[in-house]
Amino acid sequence: MKLDELARLHRQMLVIRRAEERLKKLFADGLVPGFLHLSIGQEAVPVGVSQALTDNDTVSSNHRGHGHTLAKGVDLNGFFAEILGKATGLCKGRGGSMHVADLSKGMLGANGIVGAGLPITTGSALALKMQGQGNIAVVYFGDGALAEGVLHECLNMAALWKLPILFVCENNGWSEFSPTERQLATSLDKLAKAFSIKYSAVDGNVVADVTTTAARLVKTMRKTSAPAILECSTTRVRGHFEGDRQDYRDGDEIAALSERDPIRLNAAEMAKAGGTPEMLAEIADSVDAEIEAATEAALEAPLPSSADILADVYTKVAG
Repeated sequence: MKLDELARLHRQMLVIRRAEERLKKLFADGLVPGFLHLSIGQEAVPVGVSQALTDNDTVSSNHRGHGHTLAKGVDLNGFFAEILGKATGLCKGRGGSMHVADLSKGMLGANGIVGAGLPITTGSALALKMQGQGNIAVVYFGDGALAEGVLHECLNMAALWKLPILFVCENNGWSEFSPTERQLATSLDKLAKAFSIKYSAVDGNVVADVTTTAARLVKTMRKTSAPAILECSTTRVRGHFEGDRQDYRDGDEIAALSERDPIRLNAAEMAKAGGTPEMLAEIADSVDAEIEAATEAALEAPLPSSADILADVYTKVAG
């Protein structure tokens, strides 16, 4: 991959990383309502997949969905305002961290229920197939969702109806507080074989590999409507939720996580392609300025009006 492409991917990953690092600080300061589930260490997956997508393709996410949302191209100011529960947020402050959505970008939303994005995506894929424009639906889910019955149902329907769904599994090895092997008796590649769905596996911390593999799968899906599965092996750096001390994880495992940092790995690839420390610093400074501006705008934004508390909840029925 050429240096300019690696640099572009690097910047997008760094936006996600810096955004979540800032959210971590805001949460510690008591400025983020509700829970916060960070995707630090998993940035390469949504950035790589999103290179193959357009605004007309749809995405459904999960509770750890900040990276998916930002990689799909939503407005950074609206994103920060939403997380902080402000009226200028993408969902007017009503969605928060686990329910960010922006239909103008094809972002159908994050979801706090494990596996809940799967049936939403299945419905979206059916609609897209009926429209016949070659658009696809993507759903991100973790290995914790592999034991959910709804995954098996959606795989079955996608295979039967030949729906254009890209099932993207971010396999970070942990289902909340338990290692994957304790809650799953099979594997995703075996499930793919059982439902006759095309399966690909990739190192989810190497953004160039995710980009290349996702592009190949999506190109085929646009030509011939059919589902595909992309399993990305990645790493969860933070706990299940912000504040989780991760006492259940081995200290050596946590200490070694930096070696698998997707941003660090991509920086090394940039150096091989001719990138310089000055180039990396320039990207970092640019990203930091964006994050600072979005944070300040969100902090200064107004809270939702109490007069609108029932807005978008009830619909008036004529007659």
